[in-house]
Amino acid sequence: MLELRAVSKTFNQKNILQNISFKIKTGETICLLGASGSGKSTILKMIAGLEIPDRGQILFNSLDLSSTPPHLRDFGLVFQDFNLFLHLNVFDNIAFGLKMKRMDSSSSLLDLRVGKLLEQVGLAGFEHRKVNDLSGGEQQRIALARALAPQPRLLMFDEPLGALDKSLKDDLLNQIKNILHKENIPAIYVTHDAEEAFAIADRILILHNGVIIRDDTPQKIWNNPKYVEVAKILGIGNVIAGEVISKNKIKTEFGIFNLNCKKSNGEKVSILITQQSPSPARRGARGEVRVQIKLKVEDIVYKQNQFEVKSRGVALSGEAVSKGVKFLIKQKPKIGQAIKINVQVKCLE
Repeated sequence: MLELRAVSKTFNQKNILQNISFKIKTGETICLLGASGSGKSTILKMIAGLEIPDRGQILFNSLDLSSTPPHLRDFGLVFQDFNLFLHLNVFDNIAFGLKMKRMDSSSSLLDLRVGKLLEQVGLAGFEHRKVNDLSGGEQQRIALARALAPQPRLLMFDEPLGALDKSLKDDLLNQIKNILHKENIPAIYVTHDAEEAFAIADRILILHNGVIIRDDTPQKIWNNPKYVEVAKILGIGNVIAGEVISKNKIKTEFGIFNLNCKKSNGEKVSILITQQSPSPARRGARGEVRVQIKLKVEDIVYKQNQFEVKSRGVALSGEAVSKGVKFLIKQKPKIGQAIKINVQVKCLE
């Protein structure tokens, strides 16, 4: 369906996007995940026709969209700030796109379509409500219904839940996911929130400095982040510095690890430390090594039924260490106490 081929974009002589290429299949939801300024929203704007690529092609069903204006692309777009029409009630907001498609405003089909969409987003009976009287979550549901109303060929979301609190965000995220799968609409979801990405996406594309550095399923990316930037964006474990001191020997603030990082003696490397998985199939996977490290507790934060411990390594006393690492443990330790944690370590690029 949708395909981007080597798309690039610059602003003020700065490369915002470089050689962006990906495809979306029918019914697939992909997530563009990255920090602010990584180019996520610019990709949406180019697909929508609101920005023009400097190089590359954007195609839908193998047809180049370069000469197709935004209103003829038949793509839906949902924004963080809702962009509802305040002078129109709920019914007229949702019906707006249908009327633009010349659906008769007196037709029973219009009433049926709007009614069905309100049911889907859990707001049946809200037809005559003023949008100003709705909560933030309700307004975003109306924005979703309005985008779905004309049955777009593609639906795009630009940080749609950023203004909502966590409980509303979780509910609406599940609702969006269910509707997308039920309607079988291909979708692109933009966010900087890794939890949102993993909850909604069939595939995640991670952007860093205008380049897609990872494109895979949520499970595969989580199990093998591969790059330092990916691990940091996703908040996977702890990334620490190390140095190759001999073949398959990496010196770190937590001791010496037997790892093959494919680097020469004296070269600096980045190491990912994660707590050991309870799954036997997960342990030792993809170049991981299981070790026990010693920590000195510097801070403790209670998180639900566990304690998040912030600490530094004590193995290389007197040497520069990281800003600190965090682990979750069941029993509360004391500040200053030395503890041991079973972890998995692996090399990152």
